[in-house]
Amino acid sequence: MEYNTQISNFPSAFAFESASMRFLLLLSLLSQVPIGRLYCAEPVAVEDRIRPSETNRFYWQYQGKNILLLGGSVDDSLFQLPDLKKHLDQMQEIGGNYIRNTMSDRHDHDFEVYPYRKLDNGKYDLDQWNPEYWTRFENMLKWTAQRDIIVQIEVWDRFDYSGKHWLPHPYNPINNVNYSHQQSTLAAKYPQHPGANRQPFFFTTPNQRNNKTVLKYQQKFVGELLSHSLKYPHVLYCIDNETNGEEAWGAYWAEFIRKRSEESAQPVCITEMWDDWNLNGPHHRRTIDHPKRYDFVDVSQNNHQKKQKHWDNFQSLRKRLLNKPRPINTVKTYGADGNKFGHSSQDGVARFWRHIIGGAASARFHRPPAGLGLSPKAIAAIKAARKMESVIKLWEVTPANELLSDRNSNEAYLTADPGKSYAVYFPRGGSVTIDLTEANGKLTLKWINIETGDWGRSSGISGGKKQKLAAPGKGNWVAVITR
Repeated sequence: MEYNTQISNFPSAFAFESASMRFLLLLSLLSQVPIGRLYCAEPVAVEDRIRPSETNRFYWQYQGKNILLLGGSVDDSLFQLPDLKKHLDQMQEIGGNYIRNTMSDRHDHDFEVYPYRKLDNGKYDLDQWNPEYWTRFENMLKWTAQRDIIVQIEVWDRFDYSGKHWLPHPYNPINNVNYSHQQSTLAAKYPQHPGANRQPFFFTTPNQRNNKTVLKYQQKFVGELLSHSLKYPHVLYCIDNETNGEEAWGAYWAEFIRKRSEESAQPVCITEMWDDWNLNGPHHRRTIDHPKRYDFVDVSQNNHQKKQKHWDNFQSLRKRLLNKPRPINTVKTYGADGNKFGHSSQDGVARFWRHIIGGAASARFHRPPAGLGLSPKAIAAIKAARKMESVIKLWEVTPANELLSDRNSNEAYLTADPGKSYAVYFPRGGSVTIDLTEANGKLTLKWINIETGDWGRSSGISGGKKQKLAAPGKGNWVAVITR
């Protein structure tokens, strides 16, 4: 594998931080080894890296402690964001600790850059990096690590390689000096929706079409990504964004990432995100049936479902994992008023909360306009969840709707450790009967207003029997009942 070693091609974040870094830079130039391979932080102890919890494998553990991942952000490829530090600070301040970072460069914004060097003739050289791209990526990793914000990276996003985004892309043979259409089998245009799965870019691996011409550049890209990310303990890896591609594609890249992580003695957790909205569909079996390949499950596309079906779909998948639990992440929660998909802001808040109550290891509001991002409604929902977590740890309770009665469809959702603690989510107010027969004695009932993120009223409630529970208002509320 060849690398360009001009000093202008190295990320500026690495170049001159200290005398030792200047030495590494010189050594890299002399040895023709890229500086990304030379500079590595001290290895982090395995128990401090993000991984499934030792006490409840449906949840995550980081730095030796169980954590619930919550977030919301303004964009997908956050590493490209000019004011990223400010955005991360805002997330941290309101209790957010989870972002999605696609390795995208769609140029939907004028500040986005591609990973490859653009030559004077206007074409790209896939054998030379654009240092600015990798500097931004490294900074994102560093700044999120400093704030204990978990990063879920999506390596490939099918929307980058179809429609208008493909036309200027460096991988398009008309835009680079490295291969032609005949050599790569890649066309100049792919106008169809990427769900048609007609883009040969996603068929390059040995068990597919074995397209060595393009695959070597894909390997180089993922290798460079890992040279930055593997040294960080707070990174999760997702192969694709909502794919319906061949199983061999995701399997190849999962193995590629796993092998690199083992070589560096930095274990990682990997998943694939399928486009199928039905979590009982065959695509999701590819994840469920391969726990050694995929360490966690991402079910973001369940967020196209609504109300009771949204809950039932998730619970069905969760039950299938009971024998071999793994964290279930939802990195994209759709729903915001005025978007073209017909998902309202209420849909977004309710989906976020149903997944939290339902046992998801993570929940994040998708970027606008498809989601609430880090809008006031999203901030209030995240604050409310952190208030609930201050009283009830989600990894100590289990979804328990069977303890509710006098309940209409989508009226209320319960998670509980019967006899000790209960949390009931009401999407639209209402009232239900809750079975507290295992909780003898006096209990404390606290309400949290999800619309504002504030505590509501607090009162006593008697255990040892069934009790009527009515929300204080018509909006989103959660009742927290503890000893």
